[in-house]
Amino acid sequence: MKMKPTSKNKITASAFTLIELLVVISIIAVLAAFTIPVVGSLKKQQYINHTRSELELIATAIDRYKADYGFYPPSAANAVTNQLYYELEGTTFGGGTYTNLDGGASINTNNLSAYFSVSGILNCTQSTGEDSKKAKSYLSDLKPGQIASNGVVTVLVGSVSGLDPSYQPMSGFTSGSGNNANPFRYNSANPTNNPNSYDLWIQLQLSGKKYLICNWSKQVQINSPLP
Repeated sequence: MKMKPTSKNKITASAFTLIELLVVISIIAVLAAFTIPVVGSLKKQQYINHTRSELELIATAIDRYKADYGFYPPSAANAVTNQLYYELEGTTFGGGTYTNLDGGASINTNNLSAYFSVSGILNCTQSTGEDSKKAKSYLSDLKPGQIASNGVVTVLVGSVSGLDPSYQPMSGFTSGSGNNANPFRYNSANPTNNPNSYDLWIQLQLSGKKYLICNWSKQVQINSPLP
């Protein structure tokens, strides 16, 4: 004869199911405690690796420029705001304005002097005569997130998003992807880390820490005093 479950049996079965559920929740919480920091660390390393790749592409473009011109692209008085974008993209000149070869950006001589403290762009085609030197683009396939503008001038920036909101080294500049502008800094006039060439660097601020990616070390420098 099949016996019907008593109320006591029902309570015991229900209590056992609740205990199982609590055990599962506890296990998930423990796994999450281990997993979340690992995921955060992997994401941080992904940001760093991506930015390193962008820096190396710019460095390659600078070296190609040097091979053609015999000198490195000039740098501005302020390493944070520099004319490297125009020098590496190549320009034409007319009516007091430098225009990129692809027509994507332009800057007049007054703004060039005001922002970069330089009088002109050297990688420039100024005439169409047979003896004129043609400007050349040393950067290709730049994505919208790799340049930023304030409506007047354009600069090269890192495309990584997810930086601390408080880190805004270029107030008023916005990248093509809508991120706060984080510029590539450049110094060829008096580089302190590569005396015979140039310094190129960028800084990421993630979770309160600053990570310096540069062309004088493969090691990421944490909380470096550089901007």
